[in-house]
Amino acid sequence: MTPDPVIRFRLLDPQKNADIPLPSYMTPQSAGMDVHAALDSPLILNPGQIALVPTGFAMALPAGFEAQIRPRSGLAVKYGISLINTPGTIDADYRGEVKLAVVNFGSAAYTLKRGERIAQMIVARVFKARLEVVTRLDPTERNTGGFGHTGR
Repeated sequence: MTPDPVIRFRLLDPQKNADIPLPSYMTPQSAGMDVHAALDSPLILNPGQIALVPTGFAMALPAGFEAQIRPRSGLAVKYGISLINTPGTIDADYRGEVKLAVVNFGSAAYTLKRGERIAQMIVARVFKARLEVVTRLDPTERNTGGFGHTGR
C-alpha cells in the first residue's frame, strides 16, 4: 500500500488568520477535508453572484497529485451555495493562495462568514496520459451513442 501523501501548508498571514483552521477531515472516513473562509468581514452573496473567497493558505502537493475542490453538500442543498468550477483542480506546482470561486445558485442572499466551512478538498493521484493518434477506435456496445441513447 502506498503511503499517504504529505501536503505542506504555508499560512499566509499567521497572526491575522490564527482563528482559521487548516483543512481537516471531520470524521475518520471522510474523503474530503473541509476548507474554511478567511474573509476579513462577512460577504453577502446575492442570487447569481460569484465571489473569490480566500482561504489564508498556500500549499505544496507532491508531484503526481492534485487537490480537487468541491462544494459542501449541506450548503448546496440548504442555500444553493456552490462552486462555479466544480470540481476545481489545484495542481502540484501551484504555490499561490488557494481561493474558492463561490456562487449563489439559491433564491435568497447568503452571508458567508469568517471561518465558515465552505468547500471540501479531495487529494487524488494524477496520471499523465500518453496520446496516440490512430485511424480507427476499438468498437464498443455503446459505440457513438451520445446523451440519452439508452432511453433512460
